Amino acid sequence: MNDRLKELYSFMERKCVDAMLITLPQHIYYLTGFFNEPHKRFMGLVLPKGEEPFLIVPLLDEEKAQKASRVTTIFACADTENPYDLLKEKLPVSISRLGVEEEHLHVARYRAVMAATGAEESIDAGEPLREMRMIKSPEEIGSMKRAIYLIEEVLAAALGHVKPGVTEIEIVAEMEYQMKRLGAEGSAFDSIVLSGEKSSQPHGIPGTRKIQNGELLLFDSGVLVDGYHSDISRTFGVGEIHEKLVDMYDTVLQANLAAISAVQPGVAFATIDHAAREIIAQKGYGKYFLNRVGHGLGLELHEYPSIHGNNHDIVREGMVFTIEPGIYIPQLGGVRIEDNVFVTREGVEVLTSYPKKLTIIGV
Repeated sequence: MNDRLKELYSFMERKCVDAMLITLPQHIYYLTGFFNEPHKRFMGLVLPKGEEPFLIVPLLDEEKAQKASRVTTIFACADTENPYDLLKEKLPVSISRLGVEEEHLHVARYRAVMAATGAEESIDAGEPLREMRMIKSPEEIGSMKRAIYLIEEVLAAALGHVKPGVTEIEIVAEMEYQMKRLGAEGSAFDSIVLSGEKSSQPHGIPGTRKIQNGELLLFDSGVLVDGYHSDISRTFGVGEIHEKLVDMYDTVLQANLAAISAVQPGVAFATIDHAAREIIAQKGYGKYFLNRVGHGLGLELHEYPSIHGNNHDIVREGMVFTIEPGIYIPQLGGVRIEDNVFVTREGVEVLTSYPKKLTIIGV
Protein backbone atom coordinates (compact mmCIF):
# COMPACT_ATOMS: atom_id res chain seq x y z
CA MET A 1 0.00 0.00 0.00
CA ASN A 2 1.44 3.39 -0.96
CA ASP A 3 2.07 6.24 1.49
CA ARG A 4 -0.90 8.28 0.25
CA LEU A 5 -3.33 5.47 0.97
CA LYS A 6 -1.69 4.88 4.35
CA GLU A 7 -2.24 8.53 5.21
CA LEU A 8 -5.94 8.22 4.41
CA TYR A 9 -6.26 5.11 6.55
CA SER A 10 -4.59 7.02 9.41
CA PHE A 11 -7.15 9.81 8.94
CA MET A 12 -9.93 7.23 9.09
CA GLU A 13 -8.53 5.87 12.34
CA ARG A 14 -8.33 9.33 13.92
CA LYS A 15 -11.84 10.28 12.83
CA CYS A 16 -13.45 6.89 13.62
CA VAL A 17 -14.45 6.38 9.98
CA ASP A 18 -15.56 2.85 8.99
CA ALA A 19 -15.01 3.26 5.26
CA MET A 20 -14.08 5.94 2.76
CA LEU A 21 -15.38 6.39 -0.77
CA ILE A 22 -13.24 8.40 -3.21
CA THR A 23 -15.04 9.40 -6.39
CA LEU A 24 -13.23 12.40 -7.94
CA PRO A 25 -11.30 10.98 -10.93
CA GLN A 26 -8.25 13.11 -10.15
CA HIS A 27 -8.13 11.73 -6.61
CA ILE A 28 -8.49 8.14 -7.80
CA TYR A 29 -5.54 8.81 -10.10
CA TYR A 30 -3.58 10.45 -7.28
CA LEU A 31 -4.06 7.40 -5.07
CA THR A 32 -3.92 4.54 -7.58
CA GLY A 33 -2.25 5.71 -10.81
CA PHE A 34 -5.44 4.98 -12.78
CA PHE A 35 -7.14 7.92 -14.46
CA ASN A 36 -10.51 7.60 -16.09
CA GLU A 37 -13.41 9.92 -16.85
CA PRO A 38 -16.52 7.77 -16.22
CA HIS A 39 -18.90 10.52 -17.35
CA LYS A 40 -22.27 9.66 -15.76
CA ARG A 41 -21.28 6.14 -14.74
CA PHE A 42 -20.32 5.34 -11.15
CA MET A 43 -16.63 4.94 -10.31
CA GLY A 44 -15.14 4.79 -6.84
CA LEU A 45 -12.13 3.83 -4.77
CA VAL A 46 -13.29 2.21 -1.53
CA LEU A 47 -11.16 2.08 1.62
CA PRO A 48 -12.80 -0.24 4.20
CA LYS A 49 -11.47 -0.02 7.75
CA GLY A 50 -8.96 -2.80 8.41
CA GLU A 51 -9.19 -4.13 4.85
CA GLU A 52 -7.37 -3.59 1.57
CA PRO A 53 -8.81 -0.92 -0.77
CA PHE A 54 -10.68 -1.83 -3.92
CA LEU A 55 -11.92 -0.12 -7.07
CA ILE A 56 -15.36 -0.18 -8.65
CA VAL A 57 -15.18 0.83 -12.32
CA PRO A 58 -17.48 0.73 -15.34
CA LEU A 59 -17.14 -2.56 -17.21
CA LEU A 60 -15.87 -0.84 -20.36
CA ASP A 61 -12.93 0.59 -18.33
CA GLU A 62 -11.95 -2.63 -16.53
CA GLU A 63 -8.99 -3.50 -18.75
CA LYS A 64 -7.59 0.02 -18.51
CA ALA A 65 -7.89 -0.10 -14.73
CA GLN A 66 -6.17 -3.47 -14.51
CA LYS A 67 -3.21 -2.16 -16.48
CA ALA A 68 -2.81 1.17 -14.67
CA SER A 69 -4.01 0.84 -11.08
CA ARG A 70 -1.71 0.12 -8.14
CA VAL A 71 -4.84 -1.05 -6.30
CA THR A 72 -5.24 -4.51 -7.76
CA THR A 73 -8.66 -5.54 -6.44
CA ILE A 74 -11.03 -4.28 -9.10
CA PHE A 75 -14.74 -4.91 -9.56
CA ALA A 76 -16.45 -3.98 -12.83
CA CYS A 77 -20.05 -2.89 -13.19
CA ALA A 78 -21.98 -3.33 -16.43
CA ASP A 79 -24.44 -0.71 -17.61
CA THR A 80 -27.29 -3.13 -16.84
CA GLU A 81 -26.19 -3.50 -13.19
CA ASN A 82 -26.75 -1.26 -10.19
CA PRO A 83 -23.35 0.00 -8.95
CA TYR A 84 -24.75 0.72 -5.49
CA ASP A 85 -25.77 -2.91 -5.09
CA LEU A 86 -22.19 -3.86 -5.99
CA LEU A 87 -20.85 -1.35 -3.46
CA LYS A 88 -23.08 -2.81 -0.75
CA GLU A 89 -22.07 -6.36 -1.63
CA LYS A 90 -18.32 -5.73 -1.57
CA LEU A 91 -18.12 -3.70 1.62
CA PRO A 92 -16.90 -6.17 4.24
CA VAL A 93 -17.85 -4.15 7.33
CA SER A 94 -20.89 -2.61 8.91
CA ILE A 95 -20.80 1.12 8.18
CA SER A 96 -21.70 3.69 10.77
CA ARG A 97 -19.53 6.61 9.64
CA LEU A 98 -18.62 6.99 5.97
CA GLY A 99 -16.07 9.33 4.40
CA VAL A 100 -17.23 10.90 1.13
CA GLU A 101 -16.05 13.75 -1.08
CA GLU A 102 -18.66 16.37 -0.30
CA GLU A 103 -17.55 18.75 -3.06
CA HIS A 104 -17.83 16.05 -5.71
CA LEU A 105 -20.89 13.92 -4.91
CA HIS A 106 -24.12 15.46 -6.16
CA VAL A 107 -27.17 15.06 -3.95
CA ALA A 108 -28.76 12.11 -5.77
CA ARG A 109 -25.54 10.09 -5.75
CA TYR A 110 -24.86 10.97 -2.10
CA ARG A 111 -28.29 9.68 -1.13
CA ALA A 112 -27.76 6.49 -3.12
CA VAL A 113 -24.37 5.89 -1.49
CA MET A 114 -25.68 6.47 2.02
CA ALA A 115 -28.61 4.13 1.40
CA ALA A 116 -26.41 1.41 -0.08
CA THR A 117 -23.87 1.49 2.72
CA GLY A 118 -26.37 1.95 5.53
CA ALA A 119 -24.14 4.65 6.99
CA GLU A 120 -25.65 6.73 9.76
CA GLU A 121 -23.52 9.78 9.05
CA SER A 122 -20.85 11.05 6.69
CA ILE A 123 -17.62 13.00 7.04
CA ASP A 124 -15.80 14.96 4.34
CA ALA A 125 -12.98 12.89 2.81
CA GLY A 126 -11.83 15.89 0.82
CA GLU A 127 -10.12 17.48 3.83
CA PRO A 128 -7.11 15.11 4.09
CA LEU A 129 -6.80 14.90 0.31
CA ARG A 130 -6.60 18.69 -0.03
CA GLU A 131 -3.91 18.72 2.65
CA MET A 132 -1.92 15.99 0.90
CA ARG A 133 -2.20 17.50 -2.57
CA MET A 134 -1.25 20.98 -1.38
CA ILE A 135 2.43 19.97 -1.10
CA LYS A 136 3.81 18.72 -4.41
CA SER A 137 6.32 15.87 -4.67
CA PRO A 138 9.42 16.10 -6.90
CA GLU A 139 7.66 13.81 -9.38
CA GLU A 140 4.64 16.11 -9.50
CA ILE A 141 6.87 19.15 -10.02
CA GLY A 142 8.58 17.31 -12.86
CA SER A 143 5.25 16.70 -14.59
CA MET A 144 4.21 20.32 -14.14
CA LYS A 145 7.52 21.58 -15.51
CA ARG A 146 6.96 19.47 -18.64
CA ALA A 147 3.42 20.83 -18.96
CA ILE A 148 4.75 24.39 -18.67
CA TYR A 149 7.49 23.74 -21.21
CA LEU A 150 4.94 22.39 -23.70
CA ILE A 151 2.51 25.30 -23.41
CA GLU A 152 5.34 27.77 -23.87
CA GLU A 153 6.36 25.91 -27.03
CA VAL A 154 2.72 26.01 -28.19
CA LEU A 155 2.55 29.75 -27.57
CA ALA A 156 5.78 30.40 -29.46
CA ALA A 157 4.54 28.39 -32.44
CA ALA A 158 1.15 30.11 -32.45
CA LEU A 159 2.68 33.58 -32.44
CA GLY A 160 4.24 32.82 -35.80
CA HIS A 161 0.71 32.78 -37.27
CA VAL A 162 -0.38 36.14 -35.85
CA LYS A 163 -0.87 38.93 -38.34
CA PRO A 164 -3.58 41.48 -39.04
CA GLY A 165 -6.64 39.83 -40.56
CA VAL A 166 -6.23 36.48 -38.80
CA THR A 167 -9.11 35.66 -36.45
CA GLU A 168 -8.91 34.74 -32.79
CA ILE A 169 -10.39 31.32 -33.39
CA GLU A 170 -7.87 30.56 -36.13
CA ILE A 171 -5.06 31.10 -33.63
CA VAL A 172 -6.84 28.86 -31.11
CA ALA A 173 -7.03 26.14 -33.77
CA GLU A 174 -3.31 26.46 -34.40
CA MET A 175 -2.62 26.17 -30.66
CA GLU A 176 -4.72 23.02 -30.37
CA TYR A 177 -2.86 21.48 -33.29
CA GLN A 178 0.49 22.35 -31.73
CA MET A 179 -0.57 20.84 -28.38
CA LYS A 180 -1.17 17.48 -30.02
CA ARG A 181 1.90 17.73 -32.24
CA LEU A 182 4.17 18.41 -29.28
CA GLY A 183 2.77 15.55 -27.22
CA ALA A 184 0.45 17.07 -24.64
CA GLU A 185 -2.33 14.84 -23.29
CA GLY A 186 -4.75 17.65 -24.09
CA SER A 187 -5.57 21.23 -23.27
CA ALA A 188 -5.95 22.14 -19.60
CA PHE A 189 -8.97 24.28 -20.51
CA ASP A 190 -10.44 26.01 -23.55
CA SER A 191 -7.67 28.30 -24.77
CA ILE A 192 -8.36 32.02 -24.63
CA VAL A 193 -7.16 34.31 -27.42
CA LEU A 194 -8.73 37.78 -27.27
CA SER A 195 -7.92 40.86 -29.31
CA GLY A 196 -8.60 44.56 -29.01
CA GLU A 197 -11.48 45.59 -26.79
CA LYS A 198 -12.36 41.92 -26.21
CA SER A 199 -9.18 41.49 -24.18
CA SER A 200 -10.93 43.37 -21.36
CA GLN A 201 -13.00 40.22 -20.72
CA PRO A 202 -10.95 38.05 -18.34
CA HIS A 203 -12.72 34.89 -19.49
CA GLY A 204 -13.88 35.99 -22.90
CA ILE A 205 -14.63 33.55 -25.71
CA PRO A 206 -12.48 33.62 -28.86
CA GLY A 207 -14.45 34.20 -32.02
CA THR A 208 -14.23 35.46 -35.56
CA ARG A 209 -12.97 38.94 -34.66
CA LYS A 210 -10.00 39.79 -36.88
CA ILE A 211 -6.78 40.95 -35.28
CA GLN A 212 -5.81 44.52 -36.12
CA ASN A 213 -2.75 46.71 -35.75
CA GLY A 214 -2.57 49.02 -32.75
CA GLU A 215 -4.29 46.73 -30.24
CA LEU A 216 -3.58 44.20 -27.50
CA LEU A 217 -3.69 40.45 -27.97
CA LEU A 218 -4.15 38.33 -24.84
CA PHE A 219 -3.38 34.60 -24.58
CA ASP A 220 -4.40 32.31 -21.70
CA SER A 221 -3.79 28.61 -22.15
CA GLY A 222 -2.38 25.43 -20.64
CA VAL A 223 -1.88 21.73 -21.26
CA LEU A 224 -1.95 18.45 -19.37
CA VAL A 225 1.07 16.19 -18.81
CA ASP A 226 0.72 13.09 -16.60
CA GLY A 227 -2.59 14.55 -15.44
CA TYR A 228 -0.99 17.81 -14.24
CA HIS A 229 -1.87 21.28 -15.48
CA SER A 230 0.02 24.30 -16.72
CA ASP A 231 -1.66 27.71 -16.94
CA ILE A 232 0.06 30.70 -18.53
CA SER A 233 -1.09 34.10 -19.73
CA ARG A 234 0.82 36.59 -21.86
CA THR A 235 -0.29 39.80 -23.55
CA PHE A 236 1.26 41.29 -26.69
CA GLY A 237 0.98 44.42 -28.76
CA VAL A 238 0.01 44.03 -32.40
CA GLY A 239 1.98 46.67 -34.26
CA GLU A 240 2.53 50.04 -32.59
CA ILE A 241 0.16 50.51 -29.63
CA HIS A 242 -1.02 53.62 -27.79
CA GLU A 243 0.98 54.81 -24.75
CA LYS A 244 -2.07 54.14 -22.54
CA LEU A 245 -1.88 50.45 -23.42
CA VAL A 246 1.87 50.48 -22.81
CA ASP A 247 1.28 52.01 -19.37
CA MET A 248 -1.30 49.34 -18.55
CA TYR A 249 1.16 46.65 -19.55
CA ASP A 250 4.03 48.10 -17.54
CA THR A 251 1.80 48.39 -14.48
CA VAL A 252 0.68 44.76 -14.67
CA LEU A 253 4.27 43.62 -15.15
CA GLN A 254 5.38 45.54 -12.06
CA ALA A 255 2.48 44.02 -10.10
CA ASN A 256 3.38 40.54 -11.32
CA LEU A 257 7.00 40.94 -10.22
CA ALA A 258 6.03 42.43 -6.86
CA ALA A 259 3.67 39.56 -6.09
CA ILE A 260 6.32 36.98 -7.00
CA SER A 261 8.83 38.77 -4.77
CA ALA A 262 6.36 38.53 -1.87
CA VAL A 263 6.17 34.73 -2.08
CA GLN A 264 8.04 32.88 0.64
CA PRO A 265 7.19 30.26 3.25
CA GLY A 266 5.47 31.70 6.29
CA VAL A 267 3.77 34.73 4.73
CA ALA A 268 0.00 35.02 4.38
CA PHE A 269 -1.55 34.61 0.95
CA ALA A 270 -3.19 38.00 1.49
CA THR A 271 0.28 39.56 1.51
CA ILE A 272 0.92 38.33 -2.03
CA ASP A 273 -2.37 39.72 -3.30
CA HIS A 274 -1.78 43.06 -1.59
CA ALA A 275 1.69 43.37 -3.14
CA ALA A 276 0.21 43.28 -6.64
CA ARG A 277 -2.96 45.22 -5.86
CA GLU A 278 -1.12 48.12 -4.25
CA ILE A 279 0.93 48.80 -7.38
CA ILE A 280 -2.09 48.66 -9.66
CA ALA A 281 -4.08 50.93 -7.33
CA GLN A 282 -1.25 53.47 -7.10
CA LYS A 283 -1.29 53.82 -10.87
CA GLY A 284 -5.03 54.54 -10.83
CA TYR A 285 -6.18 51.18 -12.20
CA GLY A 286 -7.43 49.68 -8.95
CA LYS A 287 -11.07 49.28 -10.01
CA TYR A 288 -9.96 47.45 -13.15
CA PHE A 289 -8.12 44.69 -11.26
CA LEU A 290 -11.09 42.31 -11.12
CA ASN A 291 -9.64 38.99 -10.04
CA ARG A 292 -7.74 37.36 -7.19
CA VAL A 293 -4.03 37.37 -7.84
CA GLY A 294 -3.73 33.60 -8.17
CA HIS A 295 -4.87 30.06 -7.47
CA GLY A 296 -3.41 26.66 -6.71
CA LEU A 297 -2.42 24.46 -9.63
CA GLY A 298 -1.86 20.73 -10.00
CA LEU A 299 -4.18 17.84 -10.79
CA GLU A 300 -6.92 20.44 -11.12
CA LEU A 301 -6.71 23.77 -12.89
CA HIS A 302 -8.05 25.60 -9.85
CA GLU A 303 -7.26 24.06 -6.50
CA TYR A 304 -6.26 25.22 -3.04
CA PRO A 305 -5.01 27.84 -2.26
CA SER A 306 -7.09 30.77 -3.47
CA ILE A 307 -4.76 33.77 -3.27
CA HIS A 308 -6.77 36.85 -2.40
CA GLY A 309 -6.73 39.65 0.12
CA ASN A 310 -8.91 37.89 2.68
CA ASN A 311 -7.00 34.59 2.74
CA HIS A 312 -4.72 34.68 5.78
CA ASP A 313 -3.62 31.06 5.53
CA ILE A 314 0.14 30.62 5.38
CA VAL A 315 2.32 29.86 2.36
CA ARG A 316 4.14 26.54 2.74
CA GLU A 317 7.15 25.05 1.03
CA GLY A 318 6.13 22.72 -1.80
CA MET A 319 3.05 24.62 -2.93
CA VAL A 320 2.47 25.52 -6.60
CA PHE A 321 0.18 28.34 -7.63
CA THR A 322 -0.32 31.04 -10.24
CA ILE A 323 0.49 34.74 -10.04
CA GLU A 324 -1.78 36.56 -12.52
CA PRO A 325 -2.57 40.22 -11.89
CA GLY A 326 -4.50 42.03 -14.60
CA ILE A 327 -6.07 45.26 -15.72
CA TYR A 328 -9.31 45.08 -17.71
CA ILE A 329 -10.80 48.32 -19.05
CA PRO A 330 -14.08 47.94 -20.99
CA GLN A 331 -14.05 49.18 -24.58
CA LEU A 332 -10.26 49.59 -24.44
CA GLY A 333 -8.57 46.29 -23.65
CA GLY A 334 -6.99 44.14 -20.99
CA VAL A 335 -3.59 42.92 -19.86
CA ARG A 336 -2.85 39.75 -17.90
CA ILE A 337 0.59 38.32 -17.14
CA GLU A 338 0.41 34.90 -15.50
CA ASP A 339 3.21 32.77 -14.14
CA ASN A 340 3.30 29.43 -12.33
CA VAL A 341 5.46 29.47 -9.20
CA PHE A 342 6.82 26.82 -6.82
CA VAL A 343 7.46 27.67 -3.18
CA THR A 344 10.93 26.59 -2.07
CA ARG A 345 12.67 26.66 1.31
CA GLU A 346 14.49 29.84 0.28
CA GLY A 347 11.53 31.57 -1.35
CA VAL A 348 10.14 30.91 -4.80
CA GLU A 349 11.04 29.33 -8.12
CA VAL A 350 9.25 30.73 -11.16
CA LEU A 351 8.48 27.70 -13.32
CA THR A 352 7.30 29.69 -16.34
CA SER A 353 10.06 31.18 -18.46
CA TYR A 354 8.29 32.81 -21.41
CA PRO A 355 9.55 36.44 -21.68
CA LYS A 356 7.43 39.10 -20.02
CA LYS A 357 8.91 42.24 -21.57
CA LEU A 358 6.31 43.90 -23.80
CA THR A 359 6.64 42.32 -27.22
CA ILE A 360 5.24 43.71 -30.46
CA ILE A 361 4.10 41.06 -32.93
CA GLY A 362 2.28 40.72 -36.24
CA VAL A 363 4.12 43.35 -38.24
